[in-house]
Amino acid sequence: EVEKMAAELLNLYAHRKANTGFAFSPQDRYYDDFEASFPYDETRDQLKAIDDVLQDMESNVPMDRLICGDVGYGKTEVAVRASFKAINDGKQVAIVVPTTILAEQHLATFRERFSRYPVNIDCLSRFRTRKEQTQIIKDVHSGKVDIIIGTHRLLQKDIDFKALGLLIIDEEQRFGVKHKERLKKKRSTVDVLALTA
Repeated sequence: EVEKMAAELLNLYAHRKANTGFAFSPQDRYYDDFEASFPYDETRDQLKAIDDVLQDMESNVPMDRLICGDVGYGKTEVAVRASFKAINDGKQVAIVVPTTILAEQHLATFRERFSRYPVNIDCLSRFRTRKEQTQIIKDVHSGKVDIIIGTHRLLQKDIDFKALGLLIIDEEQRFGVKHKERLKKKRSTVDVLALTA
């Protein structure tokens, strides 16, 4: 089983390296305005992480970046800015988290940061009724939702994106290899940003 999985991983990563991804456009005044709306001072490490992620996104090689930082490091803001860049180029963002509580926390944070912008953010978790989930899934498929935040539920076969450009995996250490690779396999040319403590 392990050998089979290792072979699949090698194949997937070779495929990602060989394929051309989407090269996002460089920073513009709209992005600078969004960046300036951050109410705190960034740390030097945080700024370096943001710059590295933005450079990766501007390349046509699919991004595979892992950001490591303690709680309070500001990893969420790195994810927020990468999301803004993706949305600014007409792409959707999927944020996968290990727990429903964290999904709800991210929903509040992202809605707060994007409150001045026409960005549709939703959350897919067990806190939503079956009817609400069905509607959210339709909205993701049609492109009505710009940022979708969710638990393992986002890994199910019925989740289909109109234009996924960025996949963010938060608390990456809490997901198994199979989960993460299922996400990447679904979109072999998508940019992937993983966050971990």
